[in-house]
Order: sequence, then C-alpha cells, then structure tokens
Amino acid sequence: MQHSLLSHIKFPSDLRKLSTDQLPQLAKELREFVIDIVATKEGHLGASLGVIELTIALHYMFDTPNDLLVWDVGHQAYPHKILTGRKDIFHTNRQLNGISGFPKRSESEYDTFGVGHSSTSISATLGMAIASKLKGETHKHHIAVIGDASIASGMAFEGLNHAGVTDANMLVILNDNAIGIDPSVGALKEYLTKAKVGVKPRTNNIIEALNFNYFGPIDGHDLSSLRSTLEQLKEIKGPKLLHVITTKGKGLRQAEENQVKYHAPGKFDASTGDLIPKNNTGLPPKFQDVFGYTILELARANKKIVGITPAMPTGSSLKYMMQEMPDRAIDVGIAEQHAVTLAAGMATQGLIPFCTIYSTFLQRAYDQVIHDVALQNLPVIFCIDRAGIVGEDGATHHGVFDIAYLNCIPNMIIAAPADEIELRNLLYTASLGLQHPIAIRYPRGRGHITNWKTPMQSLEIGKGKCYQEGSKIAVISTGSVAYNVTKALSNIEQTIGHYHFGFIKPLDSTLLKKVLNKYTTIITVENGVIKGGFGNSVIEFANQFGFKNSIIPLGIPDQFIDHGKVEELHEISGISISKISKVIKENL
Repeated sequence: MQHSLLSHIKFPSDLRKLSTDQLPQLAKELREFVIDIVATKEGHLGASLGVIELTIALHYMFDTPNDLLVWDVGHQAYPHKILTGRKDIFHTNRQLNGISGFPKRSESEYDTFGVGHSSTSISATLGMAIASKLKGETHKHHIAVIGDASIASGMAFEGLNHAGVTDANMLVILNDNAIGIDPSVGALKEYLTKAKVGVKPRTNNIIEALNFNYFGPIDGHDLSSLRSTLEQLKEIKGPKLLHVITTKGKGLRQAEENQVKYHAPGKFDASTGDLIPKNNTGLPPKFQDVFGYTILELARANKKIVGITPAMPTGSSLKYMMQEMPDRAIDVGIAEQHAVTLAAGMATQGLIPFCTIYSTFLQRAYDQVIHDVALQNLPVIFCIDRAGIVGEDGATHHGVFDIAYLNCIPNMIIAAPADEIELRNLLYTASLGLQHPIAIRYPRGRGHITNWKTPMQSLEIGKGKCYQEGSKIAVISTGSVAYNVTKALSNIEQTIGHYHFGFIKPLDSTLLKKVLNKYTTIITVENGVIKGGFGNSVIEFANQFGFKNSIIPLGIPDQFIDHGKVEELHEISGISISKISKVIKENL
C-alpha cells in the first residue's frame, strides 16, 4: 500500500516539514501502516491505534529528541517508533534480533526511558526535568504520556505529589480511554468519567489540588485541537496536566468494539479487521485457564476463598470467577503492592486469598511480600503467572527472577508444578489451609496434557518425585521445564535418572540425599535465573552435608534476555530440549 506522506518521513524533523493541512492524511497513513504490520507480525494493536494523532502532534509541536518524551508502559509506542527512524525495520518488532515492542534506551535516542511496567513515566520525567534545571537547560520540555489505568497506580501519585511542589517544566498528558488491558476500575476512573461527559472537574479538582495546572478534557483525535493546546502549554511554566480523551483501537471497528481482545489480538486480516481463527481443537489448555477454572471450582465449594488480581482479570483468567462471584473476585487496578497487602489483611480474618499476579509484576510488591505476608506468616496463596521465559514481550516481562527473590524469604513455600494436573492439585492443597504463605509458579501458554480435569488430590508439602531411575547421571528439574527434560532423555540411549521437585522450598531432603548418594553427576534444570535459584539451593544442600558430586545448574544466565519466541529464547538460555540433551551427552 502506498503511503505518499509517510514514505517520506524517517524522523520527526521530516514530519515538521509538513503543513498542518497534511497531518490528518499522515494520521490515516500511519494508522494503516500499523494495522498492516501488526496483522501479520502480531503485537500490541489497540493502544497504538488510539494515540496516532497524539503521537503526530507531540513530535510535530515539540523538538524531540531535545525535548524529552516518555511513554508510560509502552504498549502505545508503535507510532512513535515508526516516526523516529524505525519505520523500515518495524516489521522486526518483537522478533528475535529485531526491535523491542517497548521503548528502549539502547535502541534510539528518541526512547528517553525504557519501559514495560506501568506508572513510571511521571517519576522519570520529573527526574529529567529536575536534571535539566540543574544543568541550566531551562527551555527544554519534558512530557510524560500516561493512561488512565496507569495514573491510578500508587507510584504515579507519588510522582504527582512530588512534582506538585516543584517548578519543574513538565507536562503530563493523561491519555484517557477508560481501559488498560482490561477496563479501568476504581474511584479515580469514575472521577475521570464525569469529566468525559462534560462535567469539568474544576471544583475539588484532584489534579489542581496537587498544584498542577489542569487543561482539558480535549478530543485526542482532533489534530487541530491537540496542536493549539500544546502550543499554549509550551508557554506555561511549571507542572501541568492535559486531559486527552481517546478511543483505544481507533480506526479499526473490531478493535474499537472489542478493546480487550484487540489489545494484542494475534494475527488478523488487515483489510477487514477480522481475527484469523486458530485451530485449538484438541490442544491442551493454557496454564492460566487451568488456574481460572480451578479456583472457580474451589470457590464454589469453599466460601472463604477470594481471588485478587492487579489489573489482569483476563490475562490471569480470574475473569471466570469474577463473572460468577463478583463480590469474591477483585480487580484492584494497577496496584501490586495494594493487592498483596489486601490479601494479607483478608488472611488475618480467616479468608483464603488467592493473589494471582504475573511474576514480573510481583517484583513491584517485594517489600509487601516480605513485611506484610511472610514476616507475619500469613497463609496468602500467590499464584505466579507468566513464570519463566515469556517470549516476545522480552526483558521487561520475563518471569525469571521469582525463585531467586522468594527463595531467601523465611516462611515462604515455593512450588512449581510440572503440568496442569499438578497445578490443580497444588491449588487444592493450598485451599485446604496452610501454616505458611505459598507461591505457586506456572508458565505462560499451553502445557501438554489435554485430559486435565481429573479429581484433585492433596499433596504433601515438600515432597519430590522420581520419574525414572538411572545410573551415574541424574537430572533434577522443577516446574514445567520437566517436559523439556523428558523429551531430551527420550533422545538418549542410556537410562538417565530424572527427578521432579515440585517444591523448591522446602526441598525434599530425603529424596535429595538419595539422589546425591546414588549419582556422581547431577544436572539441575529450571526456567529461572541460575544465581540464587533452584540449582543453587541443591548445591548449597550438597555442600551442607559434605557431598562431593559434580552439580551442573542449567537455567537463565546472569544477563537480561531479550525478546523472541519462547523456543528460541530457551535455546539461547540453555534450557531447550537440544541444549539439555547436549549437556547430558557431554557428561556421560
């Protein structure tokens, strides 16, 4: 498809050569370009379609990259990337060795701050504004673009609270579309909704109460209004906020009508917008669906069970419980710290809280896990979704640190099921009542068992399993990577011992001593970082009891892993079927 204006634009300096009358045509071409690429290459669609006009206006009116532009989360940054030197390689987005799906400082000088987690833009932009003032760069502008779901997070308010008592030359643009990945929730959402329907929040305006100059709301798809407002704001010093109303998925009917699905829709027909159907018949379920259906099943039988998620009801599949039991399944918005301490408060009153949260997002509530849950030994059940390598979202989203960062916390039980059935059994076991908090980690995507709806059984905490006996060499795996080990062993003629430790903490000391006594060489395999991980625990155990075995830990090396398909990244990390086979054969 010919894009007569876009084809001549490589950087914002080219964009600024256009007349204002040409900008609506550019918006049309840019929207088509995003749709055409994402339709076949996949990625985050709806958020980027919603900021086409805003992106053009910002780069047209401000002198980027000299003026500093920060995108919150980064789901919406595709138009920004296309206009800042990456149009010709945009088709490599989220692919191995291609560009990142999120703003990344090492990728472009226009990506002023690396993002992927929400609610960081205001703090980062304020830091830049203060730095500019200290350096005497008083004419430099600093702009943070943040969504209505992200601004409700505690960290965003911390940034607003600080900025309001400074004279920082910063502009916060509130991109208000009433949805994050799932619909926005909470009192702030209701407050902003009133502003959308014409009730301007001038009386008791929460933004002005924080010493910000408030402007808007304005139509975020009206380029003329955006330009004139931004021109006005450039002349106003100090902290200011522009409230912009946009539609997520703007310009693609299906994306506007089904905003949750078209956040990251997979492949679709660019000309019609219709999704390209996937043949999932006979495939195993996704691990998160196993969680979602199982907690609903457990909650029907036990009125003490509650579910909590920080803004991920669809992704975590807590949505099934929310649909049937809305008073017992709670979306708290992008508020991971609050989610954990809320669960702790419920646990003090005898409820059984399941806090379902992605591994990478639980990092944001680390103090609450230690101080509010583990220190008080409250039996909160952490269902850690997206554990391990997650694929195309890359380094900001890989859930590879949770074993290491939870392993050192007293009172914490850590479990990693090998498959869907073991996940169900762990959820059931936790629901019966524990004396300690427990973290149950499971990966993104599908497992390998289709007949998973079997009767649930209680598991003995800290008990491992022997999958097969061998001689000389044993492999000890934890979590779903046990499948890779099983496949690797099927390619080796000699019988190798394989043991599954579904509990990382406490370790099955009896079984581990048996393995250490029997085998001279032991290979541990985990879908997490090696440093401080499961293999490290095995080595510490062996040293503690004087064993002299050769122990080889396989896992994620001491580096951040970029984006790509899960299988590609497993190969790079050394936990693919072929890499496990190679290490075993080298030690035969």
